[in-house]
Amino acid sequence: MRLAEELQFAAELTPEQFDDFRRHLNVTWITEALLATGVATLRRRRLPAEVVVWLVIGMALMRDRPIDDVVDKLDLALPGPGPVAKSSIAESRARLGGEAMEWLFFRSADAWGQASAERHRWRGLGLYGVDGSTLRVPDSDENREHFGGQSAGAKGRGGSAYPMVRLAGLMALRSHILVAASFGAYGNSEYHYAADLWRFVPGNSLVMADRLFFSAAVLIPLARDGENRHWLTRAKTHAKWRPVKRLGPGDELAEFTVSAAARAKDPSLPKTWLVRVIRYQRRGFRPQTLVTSMLDSTTFPAAEVQSLYHERWEIELAYDEIKTEMLEREEAIRSRTADGVRQELWGVMLAYNLVRLEMERVANEAGVEPTRISFVVALRYIRDEWFWSYGTRSPGAIPAHLRAMRENIKRFLLPPRRSSRAYPRAVKIKMSGYPLNRRPRRGR
Repeated sequence: MRLAEELQFAAELTPEQFDDFRRHLNVTWITEALLATGVATLRRRRLPAEVVVWLVIGMALMRDRPIDDVVDKLDLALPGPGPVAKSSIAESRARLGGEAMEWLFFRSADAWGQASAERHRWRGLGLYGVDGSTLRVPDSDENREHFGGQSAGAKGRGGSAYPMVRLAGLMALRSHILVAASFGAYGNSEYHYAADLWRFVPGNSLVMADRLFFSAAVLIPLARDGENRHWLTRAKTHAKWRPVKRLGPGDELAEFTVSAAARAKDPSLPKTWLVRVIRYQRRGFRPQTLVTSMLDSTTFPAAEVQSLYHERWEIELAYDEIKTEMLEREEAIRSRTADGVRQELWGVMLAYNLVRLEMERVANEAGVEPTRISFVVALRYIRDEWFWSYGTRSPGAIPAHLRAMRENIKRFLLPPRRSSRAYPRAVKIKMSGYPLNRRPRRGR
């Protein structure tokens, strides 16, 4: 492609080293993804498969632009008579499918996320967060049939107006880089999708989750089936346990009983479960109870564990960055087919990781944590610079422009987090009393 040739030419002309946002995504990975899934382009096309990969990523970064405008602005099409037709773009996406983007996401996310967690360890443990979320997709017959949605809502309103995807993500907490993800039909629980993620959790790690994940069937295998893998969560309100040993003020070892129902589903589960319970209360907040597999109070002091748990909220912030900033809180993503939705969602997560990877590098240069870099500012700069890079006819100017980009981002450092701030969850917008206006279904 022309940009790659220009960057190579610029590198030969300038003594300074510079980095390209796109260079994070190894070209070899893209080739491997296309070959592994059997979608490599054999004949010459205006939009070969390796280019369509960047089109899908561009769709995520340029949410407000039509797909043909993304092709045009990023100069993705190979030379030919006139602009590429929308029908040709749709056909190119269909040929690529969702499997290649999934393969590429997991190959890159595993490399980037694990390395990031390694760089930001706590007491020798890589820090990860897991949580679930949902996303609306276009209201087509295929999407509604494949993904489903809420079956009931407010009185007189029936089910959800849009089909919905349920997903679970595993994230390196201190950089927000997604390590793995799983998604599908709304009718399955987030535990169902989270079960696909445990194989990506390495040894010497700590996974933090909200209290809905507090289940013997979920957490015992997580710690048991890995080397020095730990978990940390909050206790459910109705949880009961038997004290075993006092470790300090508000800190004790405790024994939980594993239910017969859980053991019937998984006979490998024990009858009882030894965990550590930490009770504490921050000024102005309600008392909290943490439960963890980190039984050694000397290696893992209670006071540090209490502070650490609040980093679990980083994955909630990451979901907000994706849905509010990248997708701009639109009612739904673009794709009207199930495979198109899968392709687009893997592209969204790939694009998010590329932005986050660039932010981590900026943070390293600025000597701060990655969470001190504004995602909004970084996303806007990357969008603008990507447009500029594809539109330039002066390759010698690229290095200075990219350096200026990073220097400008450093000027938008976020202030340190204030632990005393509190934002209780609340519903701020009242649901309308009017019935939902749904698209007429076929055959009715």
